[in-house]
Amino acid sequence: MSRKRKPPKPVTSRNKSNRHYKAHEKNPPWLWIGVGIAAVALLAAVILLRPKTTHSNEITVAQAYEKLQQGVYILDVRTQAEWDQARITNSTLIPLEQLQGRVNELPPDRDIVVVCRTGKRSKTGMSILQDAGYTRAVSMTGGLTAWKTAGYPLEGSSP
Repeated sequence: MSRKRKPPKPVTSRNKSNRHYKAHEKNPPWLWIGVGIAAVALLAAVILLRPKTTHSNEITVAQAYEKLQQGVYILDVRTQAEWDQARITNSTLIPLEQLQGRVNELPPDRDIVVVCRTGKRSKTGMSILQDAGYTRAVSMTGGLTAWKTAGYPLEGSSP
């Protein structure tokens, strides 16, 4: 006995929509993977292309130069020998080793930009000042090396 095949169902609008639904039923995983890849690529682009920022207690040399034009207090925490070689005009020297005992010499009511040669000691100096209640103290990133590279004026020869 041979089996007879059933004749195909006539194509109706209902059958068409069911076929269309079943075809899309298989696509959602690929669709979500594509959306996920696009989202990751967009996030990576945003992270990589955003401008570099500094912490709120650090400023760039350009910001420090602008503040200098406005009369900010510049505190240099390098050694006397480094100070003698080069310094920012109108800055004050208090070596980092002496800062803890001399914080009372600083103006409590002014912004203070702490500088050093590369920006490492100035972060320590800024922390000492903030611990002593000088909440308006910030550290200049890159130090006098970055200052000189940017072409800003220095008294003396080199940092």
